[in-house]
Amino acid sequence: MERILVTGGTGYIGSHTIIELYKKGYEIDVLDNLFNSKITVLDKIEEIAGKRPNFYEIDLLDMDKMDKLFEDNKYDLVIHFAGLKAVGESVEKPLKYYENNVGGTINLLKCMQKHDVRKIIFSSSATVYGEQPVAKLDETMPTGLGITNPYGETKHVIEEILKDVAESDPKFEAVILRYFNPVGNHPSGLIGEDPNDIPNNLMPIIMKVSRGEIKELSVYGDDYPTSDGSGVRDFIHVVDLAKGHVAAIDKMKPGVLIYNLGTGKGTSVFEMIAAFEKASGKKLPYKVVERRAGDLAEIYADPSKAEKELGWKAELTVEDAMRDTMSYLNSL
Repeated sequence: MERILVTGGTGYIGSHTIIELYKKGYEIDVLDNLFNSKITVLDKIEEIAGKRPNFYEIDLLDMDKMDKLFEDNKYDLVIHFAGLKAVGESVEKPLKYYENNVGGTINLLKCMQKHDVRKIIFSSSATVYGEQPVAKLDETMPTGLGITNPYGETKHVIEEILKDVAESDPKFEAVILRYFNPVGNHPSGLIGEDPNDIPNNLMPIIMKVSRGEIKELSVYGDDYPTSDGSGVRDFIHVVDLAKGHVAAIDKMKPGVLIYNLGTGKGTSVFEMIAAFEKASGKKLPYKVVERRAGDLAEIYADPSKAEKELGWKAELTVEDAMRDTMSYLNSL
């Protein structure tokens, strides 16, 4: 039975992925510094999956504790979610993001090399594509040009580091998964997106507005050349996203494999608002404000490579995500 170390495992995507990993019989250890998550997530995972992962409260920048973790435990694979992810904060505090995301990953890779762990699945982002002349993004497109924030740059830098490590070590196996826009929660309502920091993504802001924690949602522009004028993005249910990681494990091989994880179709901001209002039965206050610099009208994934090579495709809808979000909100 393979043993997997999940960094950032108490976070939004990490916790959902652990549940899917347990369904396949993997043993799980979690490393997290709890900077942007809560230890109580472990109780929820146990309630859903019937198993509780071993937990280590360790920061990736603490090399001594990292080394001891790898010294004391034998891992077959690392799934690497840990990292700071607030886009706005990354613009204000770029050094913090480079130190934490890039520096932490370098420490992780050093420990993996020292202790002969040669498999990693990395949580990347569609932000690495930067500005592209087309809306539909596929893995053959160049990356790193026109990235508009340090958060996205850290993802791109880590991707390049993984490629360089693979070039230097013929036994190293890496899968890079480029997420589009994760939404929704586990259908049990027990775990979901509940960031400690100020959210930048649409869905957690919608959730905070619905709970009265934020006065209203800001819609950045209603004059884009889209069906209703608002920006269009590819929103993928977090459970589908989690299943993508499990699908990737069986396909790993020496070198670097890269896959988009998205639905392949776009949903506008106004469509997201309408879907939430339908699921919740109440109006969501919002105001239209100026476009944000660097925002493109429409971006969505070409997920055909993941379907062809991993046998994976998104099956859940935005409506499913809204239903599960309401289950989570009602449990809080």
